[in-house]
Amino acid sequence: MRKLILVAFVAAAAVVGLFAAPSAQAQEYPNVSGLTAFTPEANFMSLPGVLRWKHYQATGQWISRDEAVQAARGQGAPV
Repeated sequence: MRKLILVAFVAAAAVVGLFAAPSAQAQEYPNVSGLTAFTPEANFMSLPGVLRWKHYQATGQWISRDEAVQAARGQGAPV
């Protein structure tokens, strides 16, 4: 009986681990506060767009536009 409970617990922990999405912290995002939107330095993109693009280049994962807007605002960038 104990083995069955242990196996069920390990299986449940594995399933939770598979579906738990890692959340990115604000300090992991590239800094865009020194850029001006829609200029050559920003590759003619908005600041959230630049942040999403740079984050994708660094990690290979896209973040949502809402996440990028929040991160850019947290950096003090005018969004």
